[in-house]
Amino acid sequence: MTKLIVWHDGACPLCRKEIALMRRLDRRGAIAFVDVAEPRSVCPIDRKTMLARLHAEEDGRLISGAAAFAAMWRAIPVLRPLGLAARNAMVLSMLERGYRLFLHVRPSLQSLARRMEQR
Repeated sequence: MTKLIVWHDGACPLCRKEIALMRRLDRRGAIAFVDVAEPRSVCPIDRKTMLARLHAEEDGRLISGAAAFAAMWRAIPVLRPLGLAARNAMVLSMLERGYRLFLHVRPSLQSLARRMEQR
């Protein structure tokens, strides 16, 4: 079985929390997590592009956004039903719209999370 590779922004407090949760749920070790914020990490495309959205490689294909989340969910048994539901184009489209909305407010949420971390 080929491992799913997930590239994430380890400098983002929101991303760190999300990935920490995914690591705990990934009891089979099916996902290789790569911190793109780490200068030594290997990126298949431009680092700035990788930092802007969650990316994953599933079955040799580079995917991003909601599709990357869905691939991650499929690799984790407890979340697999969500990932399988996202194979439906309409479901994935709705998830992608939600993800794009999140990206719009992400900078504000990051600032808030950083302030909370400092307390």
